Amino acid sequence: MRRGRFQRKQVVRSTVPTASMADIAFLLLIFFMATTIFKMEDGLEVTLPRAETAQHQERERIVHVWVDKGGRISINDRLVRVDQVEEIVKGVLRGRPDLIVAFNADDRAPYQAVSDVLEELKDANAVRVSFTSDRKPTGEKRRREH
Repeated sequence: MRRGRFQRKQVVRSTVPTASMADIAFLLLIFFMATTIFKMEDGLEVTLPRAETAQHQERERIVHVWVDKGGRISINDRLVRVDQVEEIVKGVLRGRPDLIVAFNADDRAPYQAVSDVLEELKDANAVRVSFTSDRKPTGEKRRREH
């Protein structure tokens, strides 16, 4: 038997199609941007009292002190005892005296806990203290309780 004159040589090439690679990368970028959860602040869960005026401060210049309705105290997302407040705040202010202490107290927090923390802040020489509150929605009128 005679072989024909025409012989086919088959060369198998393995390649990865890259035509849609940019589309896939773009879709992945959008997916991760849409599903990412950014961590804000993990302070204690508090219900802030209402205020009629408020000012916004830069986050880098603020030390957050929280008091929740159970009287627990947190400084920058770390639970502390009341006798530790002065030492921690002094240490933070020693490095950056221009920091503002944002005092966040639940509107149902025990007054004794709030008073104790304020005394500790005073002993730590924290002169720039901001009391945080919820902004009152526009158009809402004050109700008088009889």
